[in-house]
Amino acid sequence: MTAIKELKRLSGTFFDGEGFRKSAAAKTLPVIDPATEETIGSIPDTTEAEVEAVIARANKVQRDWNRQNALTRAELMHEVAHRMREMKPVLAEMMTREMGKPYKEAADEVAWSASAIDYYAEVARHEAGRIVGPAVDNQFHFITKDALGVVVVILPFNYPLVLMCWEAAAALATGNAVIVKPSELTTLTTLKFMEAFAALPAGLIQCVPGGGRVGQQLVSSPDTHAVGFTGGVDTGRVVAKACAETFKRCLIEASGNDPFIVMPSAPIEMAARGAVFAAYLNCGQVCTSGERYYVHEKIHDEFVEAVVEKAKTLRIGNGLDRVDIGPMVTEKERARFEGVLARAQQQGARLLCGGKRPRDFNKGWFIEPSVMVDVKPDMDILQAESFGPTMPICKVSSFDEAIELANRSRYGLGSNVYTTDLGEAMRAVREIEAGMVWVNAPLLDNDAGPFGGRKLSGTGRQLGAEGLDMFRHTKFSMIDPDCREQDFWWFPYKDSEAHSGGSKT
Repeated sequence: MTAIKELKRLSGTFFDGEGFRKSAAAKTLPVIDPATEETIGSIPDTTEAEVEAVIARANKVQRDWNRQNALTRAELMHEVAHRMREMKPVLAEMMTREMGKPYKEAADEVAWSASAIDYYAEVARHEAGRIVGPAVDNQFHFITKDALGVVVVILPFNYPLVLMCWEAAAALATGNAVIVKPSELTTLTTLKFMEAFAALPAGLIQCVPGGGRVGQQLVSSPDTHAVGFTGGVDTGRVVAKACAETFKRCLIEASGNDPFIVMPSAPIEMAARGAVFAAYLNCGQVCTSGERYYVHEKIHDEFVEAVVEKAKTLRIGNGLDRVDIGPMVTEKERARFEGVLARAQQQGARLLCGGKRPRDFNKGWFIEPSVMVDVKPDMDILQAESFGPTMPICKVSSFDEAIELANRSRYGLGSNVYTTDLGEAMRAVREIEAGMVWVNAPLLDNDAGPFGGRKLSGTGRQLGAEGLDMFRHTKFSMIDPDCREQDFWWFPYKDSEAHSGGSKT
């Protein structure tokens, strides 16, 4: 009952760093459990005045935080990670009730969030610049790193906590303040998550719910200094254009349309298990889901038989029950996804299993995981992010063809290959146009390795040292401790260095 009470308690509020405040917003949005269709809370469209107050507070607190030594900042962030782990049960339940994913997946997300906080707490104090060899005798030349200021983090619904931490952890560890604009579909969980940051100075991290207007105000404000955005391509373009007006730093992680290649050398059982996980994790609502399956003709039929068998065994239901797949996040999203499946069948794809609403549920936005064959490279389902539980399989005749088709996309986030041929594995790493390549290890993340894409999948990187530098300026300084003359290049120039012919023609 704790999660239900918290959903109601946090309804209508925003978080200003000191506590949860009832918003004066006239407009509110209902929060609906996608498994039961019950209204479980509401969120405000935080007012312009409230957002401005949050921005002002962030700037004030950030200046003090930036002066704090790196060790103290790290120790406080470790306290945050510890608190996240303590809060895991209630956060996981709230997330499941709010957006539908199985409780196990929600609990994992909280653990990953804490891991990112711990990682950046240490990495940020490990490296804060470097010394370079001077270009002039007896001078000291060095590079330092400065915080950007106030970082805005705009979140999607599918991984609201861990995606926040990938960016917020790096930003906080490098001396920035953070303002979170959560997805309208996972706002209450994100608000509750703010309690994990109690060890930090009040106002250093704040959370303002609302729709597009709130996000626009945060992005366009002259008093915010960087934006981390995760979401769709269209909104990502709007954010990038707004940031470009003032050359504000932006990190854009937009859509994915990831290829999944299976070659004859791959163990079919392992490849099938990996494929099913890549297609159906979080009901297919993952930016790095396998969305374009290119399977070699020699093992196509055997692979298809294996994935169909596995897809049919997956348990569908309320994420708080013993299930593998929960509902899609909204009725609108399910209807959109059903349209994707219908269009594929109109173009000649054949549905082997799933793709229908389960008969056992009178309520909830459930849909069966599906496998499609006879999929051709030019079909619509392979051109854009389907963002739902389906596995469209396209037969290929060679590794060359698979690579060519994998790169025939406007997107370039992740990519998957199943092979035990070392040559094919190395070619995949070299030739696939994507930010990540997973060979026999689908959808894994590592705090120490950068996450991000190419093409329409976005710009910039989260995680790793690359993610740290997204939220700090680089400054190059030179010191001559003796304040000596610089006659080798100062005025007056030596006559011996002038043009030998003078100005006469």
